[in-house]
Amino acid sequence: MLACLVVDDSKVVRMVARRVLEGMGLAVDEASDGQQAIAACTQSMPGLVLLGWEMPGMSGIDVLRALRAAPGGAAVRIVLCAAETDPERVRQCLEAGADEYVMKPFDGQILRTKLALLGTGHGATTARFA
Repeated sequence: MLACLVVDDSKVVRMVARRVLEGMGLAVDEASDGQQAIAACTQSMPGLVLLGWEMPGMSGIDVLRALRAAPGGAAVRIVLCAAETDPERVRQCLEAGADEYVMKPFDGQILRTKLALLGTGHGATTARFA
């Protein structure tokens, strides 16, 4: 079972994401800020991180960069989630190493579609997100 970490300072966003991801058969853990996320990933790097952009302390971009630099961090699928539609912000997150960008608020169908697209062309990963 693929492990997923949902990182967002909003309890509601974490709850919605958890329901969708568990419905897809993923094992889900949560973190409410960047420091918690990095600590969790240091203990056990998940296969997928759903990461909020705007959080107190560390931004999602800061967490993204730290995870990519960590041992095993290059293999993690990281989806950055934000309420912004500005193409410059999307470009910034992709250049920082995100695999995908999802607009908040998102629903289950949007998240399932984005995760399925992430798996396309990557062998066994496709089945995990289908």
